[in-house]
Amino acid sequence: MREGSREASRILAERKARGESPRSFWLSDREAMLGVVFCLVVFGTINIFCSSFFLGVTEFDSPYFFLKKHLVNLAAGLFAFGIFQYIDYHKLRNFVVPGAVAVVLMLVLVFFVGEEVNGARRWLKAGPVTIQPSEFAKLLTILMAAAIAAQGKRLKNWKQYVWQMFIIIVLAVLVEREPDGATGAIVAGVPLVMLLCSALPGQVKNNIMLSGLGLAVAILTIQPYRVKRFVSFLDPWSDPDDAGYQIIQSMSAIGSGGLTGMGIGQGISKYRYLPEAHTDFAFSIWCQEQGFIGAVIVFICFLALAYYGQRISYRAKDLFGQFLAAGITFLLVGQGVVNMLMIAGFFPVVGVPLPFISYGGTSLVVTLMAVGMLSNISLYSEKKEKENRKPGGRPSFRQMYGKKARREG
Repeated sequence: MREGSREASRILAERKARGESPRSFWLSDREAMLGVVFCLVVFGTINIFCSSFFLGVTEFDSPYFFLKKHLVNLAAGLFAFGIFQYIDYHKLRNFVVPGAVAVVLMLVLVFFVGEEVNGARRWLKAGPVTIQPSEFAKLLTILMAAAIAAQGKRLKNWKQYVWQMFIIIVLAVLVEREPDGATGAIVAGVPLVMLLCSALPGQVKNNIMLSGLGLAVAILTIQPYRVKRFVSFLDPWSDPDDAGYQIIQSMSAIGSGGLTGMGIGQGISKYRYLPEAHTDFAFSIWCQEQGFIGAVIVFICFLALAYYGQRISYRAKDLFGQFLAAGITFLLVGQGVVNMLMIAGFFPVVGVPLPFISYGGTSLVVTLMAVGMLSNISLYSEKKEKENRKPGGRPSFRQMYGKKARREG
């Protein structure tokens, strides 16, 4: 028993000397991040069924229609996660050019053979499989921006980055013309923020900033309904039957949930009151059925995802890994923040889904693919840390004080 105590004291002293927390429930930041993602996937699966079963019955004669499709998409997403978790993220640079060609081709095909829904062509359909190419564009532009930002002050000639910036702008424009202004803004906005936060030369940042501002103004004003949405967000009750309808119904759903909610499946706003109840406004249904407590739990999960994503970025062993992890974290958490603000009436209705919670096939697959990349960055960092660490390991609180440890002591 004394030997076990001395060993525990030695390990705690080593961790304290390295500036780490002496006790940690998680084995690593990666494990913590995956735990948070697991919780969000479970919450999302529950909410997708609860928010879509009425639409499934009325439109497709089955309350499980969207749930079944979601489970298939989830299986595909987990498969993609498993693949990208074990692909060395350094090798992803080799896929940027072929990936850009493939995504551009798919986005062009959307205009000719894409499936039209609510006046927009955003999907390619091949039998039972439906793909939204713009979701892949989000991740591709983050990879491109990470590759540029990793060069830092070594990047002095505009010819070194002009083709990447050109591809990012082309992708954003193609997505915007579907039309999908919100996704177009994400495709261009996330990589631009990454580059502005990097150590690139000042002149390069100025060029990037001017390009971003011009693109943002174009996306906002090129479609008249976007300006109308922005105005209605400021005062939704000025047009309660048209532009302000969704925001009013969303706030009504959130308010009716109270502290503890109406109960799983008991919300009423999904019964044709709230449009897009299982997609863009899925979190409104979650708030109505799970109440303020349920909303806070999801919010805390996204805060934890931001925290552990930032830690993975900080511990990455090279600039490319740091910027890639930061970009993925910003993409996931940023979309979450925008969606939460939107459904609460603090942001214009822009059609940004809530990752893991909103229904969306390609969106879920790409999100889990991004989580796989984030996991691989953490795995690589852990491997390098173990190689440079003295014998003794870095056991967690569970390893030192769990049942098995107590029996051995």
